Amino acid sequence: MQNIKLSDYTYDLPDERIAKFPLSKRDESKLQVYQQGKITHAVFKNITDYLPKNSLLVFNNTKVIPARIHFQKPTGAIIQIFLLHPVLPTPVINLAMDVTDSCVWECIIGNRKRWKKGDILSQIITIENQEIEVKAEIFDENKNHVQLRYEVVGMRYEVEKANTLDLMPTTSYLLPFSKLIQALGTIPLPPYLNREAIASDTETYQTVYSEKKGAVAAPTAGLHFTQDVLQNLERQGFKQDFLTLHVGAGTFQPIKVENIIEHKMHNEQVVFTKKNIENLLENLGNIIPVGTTSMRTLESIYWFGVKFLEGSENPLLIEKLYPYQHENLPSVEDSLKAILIEMSDRNIEEITAETEIFIFPGYEFKICKGIITNYHQPESTLILLIAALIGEDWRKVYHEAMTNDYRFLSYGDSSLLLPS
Repeated sequence: MQNIKLSDYTYDLPDERIAKFPLSKRDESKLQVYQQGKITHAVFKNITDYLPKNSLLVFNNTKVIPARIHFQKPTGAIIQIFLLHPVLPTPVINLAMDVTDSCVWECIIGNRKRWKKGDILSQIITIENQEIEVKAEIFDENKNHVQLRYEVVGMRYEVEKANTLDLMPTTSYLLPFSKLIQALGTIPLPPYLNREAIASDTETYQTVYSEKKGAVAAPTAGLHFTQDVLQNLERQGFKQDFLTLHVGAGTFQPIKVENIIEHKMHNEQVVFTKKNIENLLENLGNIIPVGTTSMRTLESIYWFGVKFLEGSENPLLIEKLYPYQHENLPSVEDSLKAILIEMSDRNIEEITAETEIFIFPGYEFKICKGIITNYHQPESTLILLIAALIGEDWRKVYHEAMTNDYRFLSYGDSSLLLPS
């Protein structure tokens, strides 16, 4: 494994080049096409003109949740709770969205010193003409686990009264957690936008194909796609598939160590189906992920298959450096078939797993032949991923974007990178 210095993966990004708001029309963003060292400038809505024939585009259909929640203490102090990962009663994000009454999440807590264990924060909100009381309490100080409890105002009295009289409660209102945070929270915009979320971000900071609730950041390469672009892809014979990686706050975490190997990668939850694996097998050599999250998911899928073949004790977690610790690896086809065998043996159609895969120069891509992606922060894990794909030409691509007034980061412009 080569020694990689963080300082070799930086560039000057003036604040005025960061797109603070999206374009009014998603697919009117600029598109830089890089193929075998040659660069072309285009408009995103014409991306079908530049995709290789027979391409299978793989999208991440995660949906951003309003993960930023604010409570006010009686003293006036504001406590911010940023939801990261569900803990109880289930760590599976798709299931956690349907939990009712109470749940525990790992969080980032703003103004933490003003909130002591045992202090209960509360507020009342209205959902579907019902007043809901929401209470927050520190569940585990060391792990920043927060318990959220919520119920219809007066419901506890009604239930206790009914139990005393041996009657059924006169009212019933089961509130799924997804609906609670939709009313309670706000969209967690990336910190580099340096602004509060506004009403329009609720729509513009989601892909048009978002479906599976659970991300705290958008898979931003997908923000350029419109229904017109998706339909045009289909008309021209480009295949599409959808899987899930619930993007975590770690995507914004800067690398703070010169030796990038020491950087801590946070694990993220991925969900893929038997049909996904079958589609990959049918399209090997033609697979292009939409965004770095789709790329990380696809490459992780190969390594899940390797783990199944190895008989690993923990096959559903790809540790950050696991891909760099192997020789005499199985083919992609054999790895994917191992996943299908595992799913068949367990009689399941879907796998939920975790990945903290760290893709940096020296990584050998197994599944992905290119990528559709935005422009990323200097000295970030995402710049390292791009450099792993196209080598030192990442500097050329970013210089072209800077010279031609491209907009950068989440609400910025796009690129199609095809190393071969």
